[in-house]
Amino acid sequence: MEPKFYLIDMKTWPRAQMFYYFSQMAPTGYTINVTVNATATRHALKERGLKFFPAYLYLVTRTLSQQSEFTTAYMDDQLGYWDALTPLYAVFHDDNKTFSFLWTPYNEDFTTFYNSYIEDTREYSHVHGVLDKPDTPPPSCYTVSCVPWISFDGFALHCYNLGKYYFPSVEAGHISESDGCISMPLSLTLHHAAKDGYHVQQFLLELERLFNKPSCWLP
Repeated sequence: MEPKFYLIDMKTWPRAQMFYYFSQMAPTGYTINVTVNATATRHALKERGLKFFPAYLYLVTRTLSQQSEFTTAYMDDQLGYWDALTPLYAVFHDDNKTFSFLWTPYNEDFTTFYNSYIEDTREYSHVHGVLDKPDTPPPSCYTVSCVPWISFDGFALHCYNLGKYYFPSVEAGHISESDGCISMPLSLTLHHAAKDGYHVQQFLLELERLFNKPSCWLP
């Protein structure tokens, strides 16, 4: 199903004043870096012969899509929110060490999303340039990717002249194992106009729950 866009009524929206302040008076963004315990999910995927990266895309997108603060956006100059986001992720080209952006429609069903990801990468991952697909990314796209070569404690994106862009940017790092625990650094770059620390906490709690209990989303 295509994501749906819902308008926000600024007269009744609880965040209206905060949104105006952090978007017009004092435009502010921030980055939060955490470590995710990926042990249970990593083992469950390995048992089933499944790739980790599309599972990571699915879990982050699923969790973000549950909170409208993370899906707030402008559409045709009207403020609203999407009922689901679309992951826009990087595909690395080993031949010339560049990357391109690719996107896969989100689906609540993990198997459906996973198979769509496999098909998209099979068909388009060899294409070089900024975008792998010949189409234009849908307006519900947000950036979620990974720097698999680096295990970081801090990572921050500095984006300029984005205008009315309020989606989060999510970046994972190198997965490491120590004493049987498999961990992954995760960085979230956020616009303060749309979400506060409380919303980030709720996102992280749910993401942690899904990573620790893969039986609730894996077939």
